[in-house]
Order: sequence, then structure tokens, then C-alpha cells
Amino acid sequence: MQFKHPEFLYALFALIIPILVHLFQLRRFQKVDFTNVQFLKAVTIQTRKSSQIKKWLTLLTRLLVLAAIIIAFAQPFLALEEIVGKKSETVIYLDNSFSMQAKGSKGPLLKRAVQEILSDLSEEETISLFTNTETFIDVSKKDILNDLLQLEYSSNQLSYTAAYHKGKQLLSSSSETIKRVIMISDFQQKENAFSLPKNSNSKIHLVQLKPVTRQNIAIDSLYLQRNANNELIINTVLSNTEVSSEDISIAIYDNDKLIAKTAITVPKNGTSQTEFRLDENTKINGRVTIEDPAITFDNTRYFTINTPEKIKVVAINEANDNFIKNIFTPDEFSLSSSSVNELNYNDLNNANLVIINEVKQIPISLINALRPFANQGGTICFIPATDGDLISYQQFITGYSTQGFIKGKKLEKKITTINFSHPLYRGVFDKSVTNFQYPKVNNYYTSTASGTILSFEDNAPFLYKTNSLYVFTAAINNENSNFKNSPLIVPTLYNMGKLSVQHTDISYTIGQTNSYDVPISLGQDGILSLVSDHEKIIPLQQSFSTKVRITTDEVPTKSGIYSLQNKDNNTIQHVSYNYNSLESDLQYYNLNTTKEYQVSDSVTELFDQIKEETSVNELWKWFIIFALMFLLIEILLLKYLK
Repeated sequence: MQFKHPEFLYALFALIIPILVHLFQLRRFQKVDFTNVQFLKAVTIQTRKSSQIKKWLTLLTRLLVLAAIIIAFAQPFLALEEIVGKKSETVIYLDNSFSMQAKGSKGPLLKRAVQEILSDLSEEETISLFTNTETFIDVSKKDILNDLLQLEYSSNQLSYTAAYHKGKQLLSSSSETIKRVIMISDFQQKENAFSLPKNSNSKIHLVQLKPVTRQNIAIDSLYLQRNANNELIINTVLSNTEVSSEDISIAIYDNDKLIAKTAITVPKNGTSQTEFRLDENTKINGRVTIEDPAITFDNTRYFTINTPEKIKVVAINEANDNFIKNIFTPDEFSLSSSSVNELNYNDLNNANLVIINEVKQIPISLINALRPFANQGGTICFIPATDGDLISYQQFITGYSTQGFIKGKKLEKKITTINFSHPLYRGVFDKSVTNFQYPKVNNYYTSTASGTILSFEDNAPFLYKTNSLYVFTAAINNENSNFKNSPLIVPTLYNMGKLSVQHTDISYTIGQTNSYDVPISLGQDGILSLVSDHEKIIPLQQSFSTKVRITTDEVPTKSGIYSLQNKDNNTIQHVSYNYNSLESDLQYYNLNTTKEYQVSDSVTELFDQIKEETSVNELWKWFIIFALMFLLIEILLLKYLK
């Protein structure tokens, strides 16, 4: 028990006064003579004893009355010592990620949490509250009422560690306050085990809201491929948790036009695939949709198939270029092939890939023209001649790297090592191949370059990349090498052409870094915007002579099909964005109270506990009641005790 005004307790020393008066009172009994002395003596003794007991009881009740009144003035109360004289600081993290759409016993988890916060938070209390998208500092319930009621779900979820650190930053550094960080979430299981940093300066409370069921059917992914009949299809992968689901309806649309519809069975905790055939060379702004009432954000995935632009390739030759013409066919590429003397330098301004095919001496004018081409995002492939001018080659390569040719060497060597992880060969081989027929060269140039893609048996580079320049270290004509006859020649050069332009994928994931090229030439003040029915944004972009490279990360924030528009609002092409599918997997951490944090099942339960811990029970009213009771007892003693 503690006191607001303990100085009043000094008045208890005054209780010694009535005790002293009682002990040293001077009143004596008066003797009265009477004939029957024996009888009077007995009466006197009996009266003396009963009077003494009555006086002691009366004294005790009066002391208790005075003591109760004095203690009441001192205002006693019961409370935890750690909260006495301290104010409270509370920061709440409210998870509004898509997984909080799951249904709990009282409705969607997020809506339930909002209702409990608004009902249990007192009108006078000031808190700080933040979500994955918004932050409110030092606000009352009245200030955030409308914002919480209109709170929307977000695809951008903070990690739990990041949310904790942000909550800590919103607390003051004062040691005179009780600090609390409250995290309200379903605590969906991520890749790593759940952990929070240790901190003794604040109390951590976790409110884990659990759904009544974990079942959820989601569109996991979409991708294009060709079937055995070489037909273009879009493959749709559906995932399911908890129980098997049969006859799940799935439909594919082009804008609002239904293309196809089917039913599929998805096993428990497994995936199923279905295919939809698409028309060739057709522009599609599509979406795939299923019906699942559990969580709705992952029931639709968007995709876009734009009419492909041909990749522009310029070949500069002093050797046979038939292999180049056979690889860069007119259906996908626009090839311009000429000798170095007949080269139209204006073609370089519109090219995506330039191939220097065994030119013995590279002119200074070509070297100077290729440098701005490379700086503008162009790609160069250099194939040396067997008896080329080494000084000219070194001068050309040093414009892109310090790792050039050292000297020419006449020695037969086999090409034995493939960098399977390099983008040129990604998806080309089903597995790492070691027992194929090795191509060989008779003459080559030595180099200490890194970034090797193909290498000889002694690990010297045969093909390497430095910045935007691919370099062969040997001529590949039929007299010097059989590389043209090997299976490597087609994927090597073909993928150089394909990778020279980053075409848009059929869809991108919101929250990840995405980069793609738009084949358009903008003026000095030109700019592209991403526009949908929900938002209009200007993404990060880099303008080159023949293309604009778009990079997106945290934006856009809404899934859908976006049109890329110039400043005149003309649509260049369409791009699709989808939410991350990780939120679809309804797996949760199994949290229990530890030394670092306390776990509760509901917001109401936690708030009631905090109110109980921080409550102050004032006892002065009880001592006033005690004083009145003792006063009543004294009156009864004086009146009825004989």
C-alpha cells in the first residue's frame, strides 16, 4: 500500500495523547460508609471491573476512528511500484497485409482488430499507430477513427523486425515513461524463424489473430510456353492449403471478353496446372480469375502480351555472314549486314546489337561511333580475324575494359567449359553437360579477362563479356574453328540479340525490382507514365536513342493492367502488375510468451490486462467507511454495554 500524501501519517503520533489520558486519569472512586459493609464491598468490586473494560473498548474504538481518518487524509492506494509517478507511451503496429483478409471467429481479422482498438481505447489516451502504409503519431481515438474504419489492405508488408524497429523509433528516449510496443498481426510464417531484438527499455506485446480456417485457393503463377504441337499456351498454376478442392472454376479473359473457362481439382497442400491456348501474334490484355471466398486478392492475375517489336541487328563483316543471317531471321530480327567499307553509320543509331565479324583492322571512325552507341545501352559482339591488327583490337577493347588481347597464338585448343549460370545459357540446357563433342580453334588471342562465358581446356577465355561488349578470343570461320557447326553457336548469338533488348514480361510483381525496355525514341523533354483506372505514376526511367528503360520497385501499388503513355497521353504499350503470391500461403508462426515478449489472442484481452496492470486502486473511501463503522461501534458500546 502506498500513499499520495504520506506526510499526514505523522498525525498518528497524536494517538498517544488519548492513551496517556486514559492511563493517567486522576479520577478515583469515592468510599461511602454503609451498615452492610460486606455487601457494598462486593458491589464496588464488580462496578470497578465492568467500568474498566468499557473504558478500554471505548478507547480502542476512538483510536481506530482517528487512525482511519488520518490514513484517509493520506490517500492510500494499491499499484505496482514500477508505474507509480510514470506516464505511459504506447505504439501500435497494425498489420493490414492481404493475409489479414482471412475470416476469424468475428469476421475478417483486420476489421476485428480495428473494432477492438476503437472500443477498448479510452477517449483521453494518446497513442502512436502505424500500418504497412500509414503512420499516425500522438493521436487520440477521435483523431484516427475515420482513418481506421477506411483502412485498406496493402501488398507491401513490413517484416516483423522492421515493424518493431519502427515502433521503437516512435517512442521517446525518456526514462520516466512506461514504453509499450504492441504488434497486431496474424504473424504469417515467412522464410526465417520468428525473432525480435532483445530490449529492456520497453515492453513488447504481440496480438496474434488466428483465422478459423487456413484453406485458401490461389493463382500461384502464370507463364507462357509452347506445347508439343508448337501452340502458344499460357500455363496457370493454382495452389491450395488445408483441404482438397474439386471443380474449381477458372476463366481467362481478354479485357472483358471471355476466352475460355474450365474446372480443375487442386489437392490438399498442393498445386495443379491448367493450360489455355492463345492465338499467335495477338495483342492480349488478359486476366485469369478463380472464385474463392477466403482471401480475394490472389483470385485474379493479370498478364499482357504485346505485339513484339523486331530487334535491330547491324553486322559489320570481312568474313562470311551466312551464319548470322541464318540465326537472326526476319520473323524476330531486323538485320542489316554490310562490309566495313559500305557501313552506313546512321544504322548504328537505331541498332540494338552490333556484330563485328572478323574485321582485320577496326577504323578509328567506327571505334568512336560505337562508344556513344554502347553508352546509350547498345550491345556489341566482337569476333576477331585470325590475322587481325592487334593494336587496333587493343585500342577498340580498351574503350570498354582494361582486359584486352595480349598476343596472338597458333595452337589447337578445345572449348570445354560452359558457364551454365550465365544469362546467355539460362534455360538452354536441362542439366550441366560434360560429355559433348568439344569445338576447337587453331589460332586464338591470349587474354586475362574475367567474366568468362566459354573457356578453353586451360580455363583461358574463349568468350567473355565486359560491360556491354561480348568478346570472342578466336575467329570462328570454318578454317580456324568448327564452332559454327557446334550446338553452341545458335543459343550464343541468338540470346545476345534477345538480351540486347529487355522486352516486357507478361507480368511483373509489385514490390520487386523490375526493369524492361520500351522501343521508343523520346525527345529531350519526353517522359513515360504508367496509367491505370486506380493510379497514374511516373516510374524511374532512362532514355536512350532507340529505347526507354523503365525500372519499378515499390510502385505501382495496385495490381492491374497499366498503359505506358507519353506526355501526349498516347499509349505505347501495356504492362501488367500482380501482387506477390507469398501472402496466399496461410502458414503461421506458433508464438508463445517469452522473456522478450508477451503473446495475447485478442486486442481486448491485451487492453484489459494493461488496464489491470496500470490501474491505481484508491483506498481512502474504505478508511472513511471504517471510521464511520468504528464510530458506530463506540456509540453502541456507550449505550448498551453495562
